[in-house]
Amino acid sequence: MARDLRMLFGANDRSVAAEEAFTNREAQWQAVVAALTDHLQRVANPSFDVEDLASPRHNVLVAHGVGGIGKSTFSRKTEASLTHPGGRPEQWAAPGWPIERLLPVRIDLARSSGVDFERVVLSIRLAVAALGRPMPAFDLALRRHWERNHPGEPLEEYLRRGGMFSRFSNAVNLPGQLQSSLADVAQALAMPGTIGGAVGQLTTALVGALRERRQTVRALAGCSRLADILEAEPDLETLSFATHLLAWDLAQLPAVQRATLVVLFDSFEEVGDRTHRDFERLLQRIVWLMPNAFFVITGRDRLQWAEDGLQGQLDWTGPAAWPGLAGHVPGARTRGGPAVRQILVGDFSPEDCDDHLARRLAHNGQPLIGPDLRRAITERSHGLPLYLDLAVMRFLEIRRSGRVPQPDDFGDFPALISRTLSDLTSDERHVLRSVSLLDAFSVPLATKVAGLTRDAAALRLTERPFIREDLTGLWPFHLHQVVRSAIRNADDQTDDRWSEQDWHRAALRAQAALGEEWAHGPRRDRAVLIGVLRQGLRLARDFNLAELGWLAEAAFSYVSDSVWEPLAPPTHGHDSAVLSTPADALVETLSALARRQREHRARTVERLTAVIDSGLLPAELQEMPVYYRAKALRDIGRIQDSRLDYQQVADGGGRLAQAARRGLAQAARLAGDFPTTLAAAQILGWEGRHQRVLGDLYWIQGEPQRAAEAYLAGRLEAEQHAKAGEAAHSQALRALALAFVDPGQADDELDLAEQLLAGLDLRASTINAAIASLIRDAGSPAIDDRARTVRTELDVAGLTSMTSTLEVAVAFHQAVLDDHQGLNATIARLREQSSDGAYAYYTDIAHFMAGLPLPTGHTPPRWLDGEHTTRTRWRALVTARRDLLRTAR
Repeated sequence: MARDLRMLFGANDRSVAAEEAFTNREAQWQAVVAALTDHLQRVANPSFDVEDLASPRHNVLVAHGVGGIGKSTFSRKTEASLTHPGGRPEQWAAPGWPIERLLPVRIDLARSSGVDFERVVLSIRLAVAALGRPMPAFDLALRRHWERNHPGEPLEEYLRRGGMFSRFSNAVNLPGQLQSSLADVAQALAMPGTIGGAVGQLTTALVGALRERRQTVRALAGCSRLADILEAEPDLETLSFATHLLAWDLAQLPAVQRATLVVLFDSFEEVGDRTHRDFERLLQRIVWLMPNAFFVITGRDRLQWAEDGLQGQLDWTGPAAWPGLAGHVPGARTRGGPAVRQILVGDFSPEDCDDHLARRLAHNGQPLIGPDLRRAITERSHGLPLYLDLAVMRFLEIRRSGRVPQPDDFGDFPALISRTLSDLTSDERHVLRSVSLLDAFSVPLATKVAGLTRDAAALRLTERPFIREDLTGLWPFHLHQVVRSAIRNADDQTDDRWSEQDWHRAALRAQAALGEEWAHGPRRDRAVLIGVLRQGLRLARDFNLAELGWLAEAAFSYVSDSVWEPLAPPTHGHDSAVLSTPADALVETLSALARRQREHRARTVERLTAVIDSGLLPAELQEMPVYYRAKALRDIGRIQDSRLDYQQVADGGGRLAQAARRGLAQAARLAGDFPTTLAAAQILGWEGRHQRVLGDLYWIQGEPQRAAEAYLAGRLEAEQHAKAGEAAHSQALRALALAFVDPGQADDELDLAEQLLAGLDLRASTINAAIASLIRDAGSPAIDDRARTVRTELDVAGLTSMTSTLEVAVAFHQAVLDDHQGLNATIARLREQSSDGAYAYYTDIAHFMAGLPLPTGHTPPRWLDGEHTTRTRWRALVTARRDLLRTAR
């Protein structure tokens, strides 16, 4: 394993071993092996023609990924693995072909390497020199190019002082091979002596001989384009086309001496930008004109060669020319299609991150970074190798100070910003910072948030590897989490960094763009509402935006459907327990409403009370926490307090006034004032959910069939208004009502309720469905155990108001079985639960079902049709169930 000098020199402690830790890239290596295997099979096919310039090319594999992901390491390891067996990492499986017949050459295209196109071509020729054979066609063109462009400078002297060529052990042999090629041609043309400075004369004579098709030059006459290249001006353009001659020369070698050239271009993003493609065009020409060579290209970005829009900028473009580059799905092969030759060098797995950190630094053979700290760094890295490297450097820096590194020492690194922004245009950097405010974005949304008038910069940005794409998402693009966190939170020292005011202006643009997305975007459904609310709430809170604007309307839309998806956005150094702005108050309100499906209702009352007492919400929103506190108070049995809140909202005449009037009507029902409830229901309308109020009233009167009809009407109304939550709630209640009358139909209704509840977080409705299943199965074994389970769930949720309904279901079961002992216990529980006067009528119903007289001094409710009629109805339901069970036996 190689020594990591940067880490080694980062510590005074010589006992610290710093090694270059290579973490498994097995999937990418397998892609190289598969692509190279496919290439070798194509070249070995008798129909393969190295001079065919029209057929699609399959001789390139692209590995792309964000800066610092490990592409260069992967490129170096691949070169070593193709050079000699001992260079292959132990994790990589051996290929199925002998590497001895490969000629690998890795060329770093980074600006720091000082490479130019001429050096690229020379590096390729030096790799081929290992075969020990002249390449006569190409060597003539290369010698002519050298004589014209480097007059008086011997090639051997240039190679001796060119540092990048020192790694080629055969560099000293190349001038001799070129001279041998010239001598062979001179001899074939019967020209005297060693040519030396008379290359021009020799090539002129050779071109003439080729044109005249002389037998003396038949060995080169098979290269149909040699004469044209030798006649062309010997500049870089011609040199790029001359690589076709090298491909031809390699193809003429006897089979036993033939080898496959493998060229690895690294740091491909530095050959230019997407406007100036001169260098890229020359390199692409090499790839196309050398179809018998295989190319592995690593860089930050996908290659665009398969895009038709680049016609004119590059010589060969489009999916027909480069079928393997047309897709960018990670992996080695698409089902039923061509090999996919664009692979993503992705993030490390948590296991690979830990392995990487454990092996980078060691002390006495043990990892210097402990397991707990490695775990913390791994979590914050999100698998980005660059983050791991920066974390190791920070670890050494802190250790040098004499302090023990702690997890809190590893946050965001400014270096991530500079590495990410280094090759972006000014507009792309502007869009990148803008979209870092968003969880996800589309191209139009990114353009609006950036305040630009054209999509070009956003479109280019989406092609960058640190932008992840999810075609199933509401907005398809999102930033790599570590990159986003660094841009948002790290100390940005770049020249075009944003001030606090710049960030605030961008937040205002983002907020406006999200509101427009919801109000006028291509979709206006629940998913869009939740998406814009989550992002908009966080922006309003984190940037202390004074005006809530469209968020108020969106908040009412959110609560109107009673679905309760989680909304609380993640915090960025924000104390969620402190309410100091309207945005804080709105976030806390909606979070409390969503969380009440998983929290005790008493906790909901506490949270909403804190919002109400803060007085931060604007007047139009203030009724929201008051109304939902009233509901929570009712659920935990504080009926009088609940009524006061309902009355306050109803008197305010706001958007929830009609819902509050329904709450007052329900309060009258809880108190046993059924005529008042019935009268109120007549004027509630759809907004007051009048059908649900009627359904709740009718089944208590012993008319479950009539209640089921009302619930059905309520469900249909909800579906017409696209209110999925209300539809599911009404359906669960419909199943509950029908369970008293027809267990078979109730079974079907419960199936439908389960379908409607799927994906919704409606705890009370789900429990209603569970109670309905108990009523459906009344008279059957195991009811008691199931009832205890539901009772426990109600206690945990704080849904005290529903406990009495559960006890009525149990009483129905006991009455069917004529279980007087169990029934007496149930009646005792009902009496205890209704000690404050609410739900007292459930005690009456339990007596009615069992045919028992009411206790002396009992105050009855105001039944709609009188006590006798109601008693008769409930008793009839019990006897009907007994008859049904008897028949079933």
